[in-house]
Amino acid sequence: QERLVESGGGLVQAGESLTLSCAASEIVLAFTTVAWYRQAPGKERELVARIGHDGIYTYEDAVKGRFTISRDDAKNIMYLQMNSLKPEDTAVYYCYAGVLERWWGQGTQVTVSS
Repeated sequence: QERLVESGGGLVQAGESLTLSCAASEIVLAFTTVAWYRQAPGKERELVARIGHDGIYTYEDAVKGRFTISRDDAKNIMYLQMNSLKPEDTAVYYCYAGVLERWWGQGTQVTVSS
């Protein structure tokens, strides 16, 4: 069984919203740094949003004000709420958790049409 499993991706039109989920097994997200990364066609993987071990939230400039990362400790699930989606947000999105060891989900496709 995968330790991190993403879901919620899909096809949406520009301006719409989408929420990604990442369910964790054998990892307690409350005690890790959690983050979302994405990889667009022809591009390298990049950080989208992160909650650091110190509780500091970090967002990539292109998504500031539109995306929100959160964590539900009771459910041990992390989320990425994406609003006002743009075609340039199209990518495979990966969830991440780690301290010393680091884990990645398998990715979920988000496609935003014009």
